[in-house]
Amino acid sequence: MRMSTSRRSLLLFAAVCLPLIFLITSCLPKPTAESGDVTITLYGFSIMKESLEKAIYPGFANQWKQKHGQAVEFQSSFAGSETVTNQILRGAPAEIAILSIARDAQRLKSGGFITSDWHSFPAQGIVNKTPFVIIVRKGNPKGIHDFKDLAAPGVRLIHPDPISSGGAQWSILAIYGAELKESASGTEELNTARAVQTLKAIWKNVISTPGSAREARTTFELGNGDALITYELDALLMKQANAPIEIVVPKATIFSEHPAVVIDKNVSANKRAVVDAFMQYLWSDEAQQAFVNFNFYSATNDAFNQANANLAHIEMPFTIEYFGGWDNAYPDVIEKVFRDQVQRK
Repeated sequence: MRMSTSRRSLLLFAAVCLPLIFLITSCLPKPTAESGDVTITLYGFSIMKESLEKAIYPGFANQWKQKHGQAVEFQSSFAGSETVTNQILRGAPAEIAILSIARDAQRLKSGGFITSDWHSFPAQGIVNKTPFVIIVRKGNPKGIHDFKDLAAPGVRLIHPDPISSGGAQWSILAIYGAELKESASGTEELNTARAVQTLKAIWKNVISTPGSAREARTTFELGNGDALITYELDALLMKQANAPIEIVVPKATIFSEHPAVVIDKNVSANKRAVVDAFMQYLWSDEAQQAFVNFNFYSATNDAFNQANANLAHIEMPFTIEYFGGWDNAYPDVIEKVFRDQVQRK
């Protein structure tokens, strides 16, 4: 039975063209195979940079790789805590945030970006802490020994901006609270008028208000000012880098406490497990010891803190609870005292 002409033509066409088609498609770019690697995006307040990038990230990545055979990378952005929070509220892709103040975490929750309860983590979600101290020039030429000395004529103070920096807000609370604590340690009751006057006198000597604690440190390192109020952690980093400074530990000062939170709105279902695992890792002994190695205080293990001889002894320490928490501290001190009575005068 003879094959029809049309069928023979079709077979001939196929015989000629199919090899050409295979040849052409073999030359086309192929889609890249999925590697299985994962990237976590973290936004943090300025002084978190060194401990995260040099210890916490690699520690977790090694642990996760061993357990799951998957590589974890990190993308980070660091700025003042208020700035970081505003960036996230405006759409920045953070999946985790480590903030200077719990008030910023509450702002993210109110904005619908956090739906989980960060207080369910160890230490009520506080991942580390550090007291506020004063940095002065080598030899302490201005004779600064406590917060009140920053009000002396001729002292030029660098202080981060409370609008953008959580550290600046801690600093204000440190000054104000120290005066309250010291007034109450004698026969006086809490002397709020004295605390306000001290804060006013100190603020008159502020010559620069950089956007974050780290920017304030850089400004001071460039030779500006006689003193800087900052986290002890940053002061110790400067000291260890052989900067020509001295650290003045006030008699009374505040410990800043730093919450870590998941930005639930930005976490996809396929990344939830690794994000949650990283959050749990932050309170592991390995991570807490790493924070202490970088001169933070551990939030969970005081034995780690006691073993670090660099950490100062604070005679009269206090925390945000001295003001009744951030729900009271922000409106009562940052707004009604600093903004309305100090900054606007």
